[in-house]
Amino acid sequence: MDDRPRKSPRQQRSRETVDTLLEAAAQVFSREGVSATTNRIAERAGMSIGTLYQYFPNKTAMLRALAERHVIDAGQRLGEVFARLRADEPPFDESMHAILAVVADLHRDRPALHALLHRVALRLPEELAMMQAFEDHLVGEIEYHLRRCGRGGSDPLLMARTVVHAVDAQVHRVLTRHSVRAEELTALAKALIPAESGPVPPAASPRAE
Repeated sequence: MDDRPRKSPRQQRSRETVDTLLEAAAQVFSREGVSATTNRIAERAGMSIGTLYQYFPNKTAMLRALAERHVIDAGQRLGEVFARLRADEPPFDESMHAILAVVADLHRDRPALHALLHRVALRLPEELAMMQAFEDHLVGEIEYHLRRCGRGGSDPLLMARTVVHAVDAQVHRVLTRHSVRAEELTALAKALIPAESGPVPPAASPRAE
């Protein structure tokens, strides 16, 4: 079964229909979890099931669309913070808190939905590639600040990956069952990262073959 959306909305009215359907899906998935049905989503959206099926073949396609929108939103919001931090170069703890505050805010609304998205969405090759690129970008920014501030031990890249994946697990498997707060994420990152040890040389640029 193909879980991709059936068609991309091109006209304004179609885009509004998809937005309404996905907002309804987010609300229903938040309340009912994986047991949510397309009938319940269509009912919540105030539309016929036939209209829903014009755009989405099943509820998995809707979950994937919600996950893709979440990743795009996260990339835009974090990108703004990354640019500001590179320009201002604040102390490391302040830099990490600024990044993790955005991560927490992205997951504060509808935590049950984010836990569900983390488990069942984004499984197609192109979706996994998009997620990998997003994670690599986040790792790269944290590595930059680790090196800038003399943190991260002998391998800031490895430390940056460790922090990103530890925070990801904490957000999606622990805090989505309680509340997502920047303070908890910052404390986790600080516990993982070695104390300041002096400037670390920047990562070597790849050689041209």
